[in-house]
Amino acid sequence: MTKLIQTAKAAPAIGPYSQAVSCNGLLFTSGQIPAEAGTGNIVGTEIRAQAEQVMKNISAILEEAGAKPENVVKTTCFLADMNDFAAFNEIYGEFFVNKPARSCVAVKTLPKNVLCEVEVIAAL
Repeated sequence: MTKLIQTAKAAPAIGPYSQAVSCNGLLFTSGQIPAEAGTGNIVGTEIRAQAEQVMKNISAILEEAGAKPENVVKTTCFLADMNDFAAFNEIYGEFFVNKPARSCVAVKTLPKNVLCEVEVIAAL
């Protein structure tokens, strides 16, 4: 059985999708960008500030689903510029201390021209 997960503590979806969906003991989040909860405004202009906001959004969604960052088993990270890889990793490593499996790729453009986007899969 699937359940849609929605929280006002994370940025609202900017399209026809859910913040997350739980199914058979797993949580799948949509890609989270550095948008502020409530307003949807983009936070920061450099990678560290944007990565921190992304992690706040992921944390809020995990909490709504009854999970924590330690429950995350896989992440997919998108960077607008691979030159931001090291700075992004610093913030990412502080948040995901359990070191889940990960893919990280550079892409041409992200929604709202942000610098990073992250999606996760967590065990519930």
